Amino acid sequence: MAELITADLVDLDVPGTDRAEVTAGLARRLVAAGRVTDLDGFLADIRKREEQMPTGIEGGIGIPHARSAFVTEPTLAFGRSAAGVDFGASDGPARLIFLIAAPEGGGEEHMTILAQLARRLVHQSFRQSLLDAPDADAVVQLVREEVLGR
Repeated sequence: MAELITADLVDLDVPGTDRAEVTAGLARRLVAAGRVTDLDGFLADIRKREEQMPTGIEGGIGIPHARSAFVTEPTLAFGRSAAGVDFGASDGPARLIFLIAAPEGGGEEHMTILAQLARRLVHQSFRQSLLDAPDADAVVQLVREEVLGR
């Protein structure tokens, strides 16, 4: 099984402030890495999930996510936005965006990743470390240590 997150799945300077545009940009990284087989189909699954409930959480965080038939393995992409992106959180736009992609049958893994990530993101120190990370490798290392316990 491939790593959950790798440097090529990290964008430290997400362009734009539109939720759909930013999510599509991160999703294109998943396609390029061979982890999503159909960009439009995957984005449709993400939109369906967003329609149920906003995926923004307090602390400047967006966590768009979906289980999808177009995902080949559980994957986490990360984007950092200087301008912020509205994911519907009550405290305003997200500067830290995690795109969680899980295979359609991988509900357990999807929920485990989401829960582990949410537990770490309540800590200001973890959020600040992500904001301060100098490069994609530093983000990958932080996520591996803080979220995956490696």
